[in-house]
Amino acid sequence: MREHLNEVPPRTNAVLDPLKLVIENYPEGKEEECEAPNHPQKPDSGRRKLPFSRELWIEREDFVETPPKGYFRLFPGNKVRLRYGYIIECTGCDKDAGGKVIAVRCKYDPDTRSGTAGAEKVKVKGNIHWVSARRSYTAEVRLYDRLFKVPHPGAGEEEIRKELNPESRKLVTAQLEPALKEAKAEERFQFERHGYFVADHIDSQPGAPKFNRAVTLRDSRQK
Repeated sequence: MREHLNEVPPRTNAVLDPLKLVIENYPEGKEEECEAPNHPQKPDSGRRKLPFSRELWIEREDFVETPPKGYFRLFPGNKVRLRYGYIIECTGCDKDAGGKVIAVRCKYDPDTRSGTAGAEKVKVKGNIHWVSARRSYTAEVRLYDRLFKVPHPGAGEEEIRKELNPESRKLVTAQLEPALKEAKAEERFQFERHGYFVADHIDSQPGAPKFNRAVTLRDSRQK
């Protein structure tokens, strides 16, 4: 299934666990478009426009205050590239009364936009995806995993019901690139970093699709 889906559906940006990113030196109200390939292995499939603005959504796992060894994404003082966009440097974060991070703050380098002359003058190790907070499409996404926690349910002495995976179906409210709002039932996409998804053929409505994950990018149980 992975081999087939790698060839067929277009790539899209989707943030499944959204955290707000604020670019402090990006002008209020300004908006521009970045370009991304529809399929990086098939240049003939064309390119698409991604709206870029001062406030973006990123994955919550792409920021930590105190990074472990080998962590190359966002933490105070570190630089990463916003994929298809600019290089940013993290300046800090905002927290709620309980200490939970509710927004990450950064500054961008306007001379590092992907695809422009001099864009590679600053070298960074981290590269993260994003969607515009102003233009994103908020959608229900169903993350399906294996029904059982063990490779061979019922093979041991454990009651089979106790081997059920409580995370076999997980609902999340995701932020998606705006073009996905027009997805038709049964239409398939790769959500970059997350896997292959299909617009549900029953629950999707025109202009309001819901998505199911068909398969992840890699098999976590392969070994």
